[in-house]
Amino acid sequence: MDGGGASADIGPSVRVLIESQPSGSGLFSATPFEPQLSDDSAPRSNLEGGGSSSLDAAAASCSERVDGDGAATAGPERKLTLLALRLAILEKAASGLGALGFIWATVVLLGGFAITLGKDDFWSVTIILLIEGARIFSRSHELEWQHQATWSLSAAGRSSFRLVARSFRFVFGRGGSPKNMDASSRWSWRFRSWGFLSRHVGRAFYWLQLASATACVTLSAVRLVRQDFGEAEDARTNRRSALDIFYGLALAEALLFLAEKAVWEWQVSHGRLLERVASECHLAGAPGLLAIRRFFYDAYSRCVDGSIFDGLRMDLVSFAEELLVEGSHDEQRIGVGILVNVAGSPRLGDAALHRVGTSAAVMERLVEMLSWKGAAEAGARASAALVVSKLAGKKRNALRVAGVPGAIESVSSLLYAADEECNLLGLLIIKKLAHDHDNCSKIGNARGLLDKIIDFSSIGAAGASSTVITQSRAKAVKRSLQVIRMLADTTGSTGKQLRQEVAEIVFTVSNIRAVLQNAAGHLELQRLSAEVLTRLAMDEDAREKIGATGSVISLLLVMFFRQGITDEGDAVRVEAGEALAMLALDSAHNCERILNAAPAVVSRLMEALSDNAVGIGAARILTNLCAYTGGERFTEVRAVTTGAATVLRNIMTKKSKLLEVSLGLAAQAVRLMGPHVLAHHLARAGVVEVELVNRLVHVLARYSSPSIKVPRIRRFTVELLIGMLRIDSSFAELMVAAGMGRELRRVAETTSELECFHVFSGSAGVSRHAVSLCALVSEARELMDMDVRSQ
Repeated sequence: MDGGGASADIGPSVRVLIESQPSGSGLFSATPFEPQLSDDSAPRSNLEGGGSSSLDAAAASCSERVDGDGAATAGPERKLTLLALRLAILEKAASGLGALGFIWATVVLLGGFAITLGKDDFWSVTIILLIEGARIFSRSHELEWQHQATWSLSAAGRSSFRLVARSFRFVFGRGGSPKNMDASSRWSWRFRSWGFLSRHVGRAFYWLQLASATACVTLSAVRLVRQDFGEAEDARTNRRSALDIFYGLALAEALLFLAEKAVWEWQVSHGRLLERVASECHLAGAPGLLAIRRFFYDAYSRCVDGSIFDGLRMDLVSFAEELLVEGSHDEQRIGVGILVNVAGSPRLGDAALHRVGTSAAVMERLVEMLSWKGAAEAGARASAALVVSKLAGKKRNALRVAGVPGAIESVSSLLYAADEECNLLGLLIIKKLAHDHDNCSKIGNARGLLDKIIDFSSIGAAGASSTVITQSRAKAVKRSLQVIRMLADTTGSTGKQLRQEVAEIVFTVSNIRAVLQNAAGHLELQRLSAEVLTRLAMDEDAREKIGATGSVISLLLVMFFRQGITDEGDAVRVEAGEALAMLALDSAHNCERILNAAPAVVSRLMEALSDNAVGIGAARILTNLCAYTGGERFTEVRAVTTGAATVLRNIMTKKSKLLEVSLGLAAQAVRLMGPHVLAHHLARAGVVEVELVNRLVHVLARYSSPSIKVPRIRRFTVELLIGMLRIDSSFAELMVAAGMGRELRRVAETTSELECFHVFSGSAGVSRHAVSLCALVSEARELMDMDVRSQ
């Protein structure tokens, strides 16, 4: 809100006007010329496409979704958990009947009727028990071998070696590899043997179960149909019933098992359920199908081994987390591949990333995977980088990522990878981590990281007009410049140190110059380059280094004067103006370089005052030129007075920032005018002296307290008053009549540190004015009183 007049009964307290902060999307976004309030909200998630097309295509929901009304809906893998539940019900029912049949046979038949059983029934019961025993044995090992078949050879070597060595020693022992092979070849041969076993042993157990169940059904059905259980009168009735019950239990168990297998084959083999779910989850290819198969086997095993509802609690996110934390090296690859899919889901992504972000073990594993080396691990490394980049998009998760020991070093290792995809993802992660002040300090302290980031800002040698910027190179340069800008924009002592360190790297300014010179078709790159120069120039030494670098100022002037056709083009011009204004601040050398960079610079800047896009920037540049140019260039700078009429009209009609910079320029221009020149320009502008004085009184009354949005507006107004009083003492009487003395007293009572600086780093002032506002107010009041007394 704008400050009104303070009531008379209120003491000399200081209020600061806090306007809403700019969003940063417009042409007049926040700049270092205004302080910025700290933003506690989460940083914007700018998830630029940085991965390969295969990774970016993984955008389907693979777990519990939330629809538009907020209701939870099932993901594709829910079909697998429901199938696992149905199969587990049949399996447990068959197992229960089998256990009951076994007890019945051993306790009732063989225990009570062993002597009276006929030969056919005795051997039938015995064979059924042996068949069922074989089926139970093969069933208990089938799931294990199904799991084994989904492991890679390297995982098998670590997780299943003991099993194979124990059960199939001929593969590793005397029936093993040929003796004329070397050690590595023998191990390779053994692993190929293991792959053969893992693929075929499970199938052998599968067919053994089918044969056992079929034999059980046949034998039980035959005995039930024939009913020739013998004619012993003393035990005939109970024996017949006992045998009927046993054969019925055996038949029911075998039929349930066959029904389970029929459902399995119908859904998995004929219906290709696994392939359909993998397709819906966008888990393409053999690795995707392998992940889905592992998920289904795990869900089914949990339903069979524990409660039948245990598998329903599984989803792909929890499954991937288990593989990452507890799995083997290759299982971790499967897990991170699943997470890439889930994180890319527009409906599930946020919830999944929240779950992953709350797991310290998963975060540590993902960060560890960033430093994996080797061509075989490049895909998993890129997948982990993509997941971490999405995690870092949320402020809370970004803090957790940075909190992992060695996280910055692991992320920086991506920049040294030979894979361009990893380079881009590494820059994206660093960019998102840099939203936090503490992370900026860690990035700056990481050995060699700043140099590598700046290295990615290079597009070619300056002056090489034939430089071709590929799309991938432009993306790398863009992210590099974004990171440099964020580091240079860091507040406090950390920001000061980072600006100095970035400016001290000899390639920084030359790389930016190459972008300004060769990236004419990439306006965003030019805008980012100008923003970096503006932030770096906040440091006095860096300001001189930038100005002394050949053609930088000339290129900025070309960008500034170039007519913008689009909003993006105007944004480039605005940033170029901010950079020039910052370079000219308190630097006589840079002011002289600006004057020498192009013919009639002052005149062209005066013309730009009427440009809605760059009028503010032109006023700031001219103000600094007037304030800091040496006396030998006085004649050139005095040309500013030719546009005084435009400046005066802006003072009378404009508001906010444009009013502030117009007051500042007018205060400097008045210093260059003779006694009667101001009256001449007032007449040209159609402004009466008393109207100008009343306008200045109104400005001070409107901004009765310091304003964050226009922190120098009261200072510039007072400076203009002093210049007017020095030129023409007749203004003193007009000011007294308009109530200027009252407003000056109010300014003196409400001054603050906010009005003592040229530029700001966040909420901290960087470059202090040589003269305080209190001193200016005192001078203005003395001049006004002196002129009134003299009259």
